[in-house]
Amino acid sequence: MLKKSLIWLISLYQKYLSPDHSIWARSANKPPYCRHIPSCSDYMKESIEKKWVWVGLIKWTRRILRCNPWGKWGYDPVDKKN
Repeated sequence: MLKKSLIWLISLYQKYLSPDHSIWARSANKPPYCRHIPSCSDYMKESIEKKWVWVGLIKWTRRILRCNPWGKWGYDPVDKKN
């Protein structure tokens, strides 16, 4: 129940508010806003789907903390192969 609710909320955010995914962003033809691939909202959705909800939220929080001017950018998958 919590998992489905969170995924639904993320989907709403992506559709209407996200600077990368929303209908407004796509109509403006701007380059991607997020410095990571997948975007933070896609990352959260994927981490919640693949992991337990609380693990997904922790992984997403760590991702948000890495998103800063001094952080890395580029491909940052949910499941990293070491």
